[in-house]
Amino acid sequence: MGSSPLGTNPTFRKPPRKRVRLLYERRITLFSLLVALPGMLLSGVFIWTQPWSLETRLALAFAELFIWWLLAMALQEQTTRPLQTLANVIAALREEDYSFRARGAATDDALGELSLEVNALADLLADQRIRAIEATALLRRVVEEVEVPLFTFDPNQVLRLVNSAGERLLQQPAVRLLGRTAQEIGLDSCLSVESGTLVPLHFHGPNARWLVRRSSFRQKGVPHTLVVLSDVSRALREEERGAWQRLIRVLGHELNNSLTPIKSIAGSLNAQVSRTVHDADARQDFQRGLAIIGTRADSLNRFLQAYRQLAQMPPPVFRKTALHPIVERVAGLETRVRVQVIPGPDIELMLDPDQFEQMLINLLRNAVEAALEPRHAENGSQQGTLDAHIVMHWDLTDKDLVLAIDDNGPGFLNPSNAFVPFYTTKPAGSGIGLVLSRQIAEAHGGSIELVNLRDKKGCRAKIVLPQAQPPA
Repeated sequence: MGSSPLGTNPTFRKPPRKRVRLLYERRITLFSLLVALPGMLLSGVFIWTQPWSLETRLALAFAELFIWWLLAMALQEQTTRPLQTLANVIAALREEDYSFRARGAATDDALGELSLEVNALADLLADQRIRAIEATALLRRVVEEVEVPLFTFDPNQVLRLVNSAGERLLQQPAVRLLGRTAQEIGLDSCLSVESGTLVPLHFHGPNARWLVRRSSFRQKGVPHTLVVLSDVSRALREEERGAWQRLIRVLGHELNNSLTPIKSIAGSLNAQVSRTVHDADARQDFQRGLAIIGTRADSLNRFLQAYRQLAQMPPPVFRKTALHPIVERVAGLETRVRVQVIPGPDIELMLDPDQFEQMLINLLRNAVEAALEPRHAENGSQQGTLDAHIVMHWDLTDKDLVLAIDDNGPGFLNPSNAFVPFYTTKPAGSGIGLVLSRQIAEAHGGSIELVNLRDKKGCRAKIVLPQAQPPA
């Protein structure tokens, strides 16, 4: 194919002619020289026509040219220097330095008005900057002090912000959490559900339930997701416990009204049978049946009394109490197995000694009974009594006391039901020991968790209590 000439190519466009522009300072200098040029020409003609010597006329001409140049430079300086000052002030504002101000700000000339407006803009930006810094500081303080975990994720679900409550929830400092994905820190489920949904998170135990509140915002034009978590497990347990207490009160009242006459009538019938029934076999059958009725009535009455203790649990009376003596005293009460106490740091807590001791007795009794349960070793032999032992130990974190009771029993098959009222795996159990213990712990501002040991057989009852003052 042949090539067409440039003139006939429809796609060819001549490049636009570049306009040559002089710098602003040169334009001012050139303009000032041109303005003074007619006067300089007339002055030069006047000097040249005078009857002076050539040297004098040349000296005057050069002096006139020099003065002409100096005046042009002075005009350029007076015109450009204020503009350069204003440019420096605006550049400082762009760099967020609000300490510079333009000189000569006044309302009686145009340049003064411009300087006045630039200074006013600098004052406004400085005031807005101070307000923004104060608002940011307040927001950071609120985020840090709020007692609910707060997390911020970018569009890639990477954590960009976490407060102190979030650090305590995840049990890691912010420097180790920031930059990790929601899946890596176990919060991916919070980003996939609707706001206001209850989500089970296992950071504070197997039965912890959290209310997820989620919203979106933009930072530097990039969308982010704000996630706020509220632990509603304790509130739900309080509501559940209130329902159980109301049920217990109603059942206790109705059953007591029936058990008292049943037991009385069974005793009267037993005495009457002894006098009126002469057949020994029949009399023995009647007496055995009436004795069973009386025994079951007593057992049911004890059952109700135990649950009445749960329903009528008084509020704790706090006073400063040393931890070590209570643990040693409770451990000394148990004689069936060896209880080893590994002392931790000496500490005094604000607690109700009687209720706290009752909680430890309940947990220790459960641990002992678990350790005494017969179980089969790997070689097929039965064990569970000779090697049964319990270990009680405690330690301190930044804000909490963590006390643990470890046993070497078979462990919990279903830990989620451990704190359900009426639930028990023991033939003669009432199912209130753990429920009562958790109620005592929560009344002290703490919690109880049952977990199976990872490295060996057995279960751990972990009590977490705050070192500070208990809740009012």
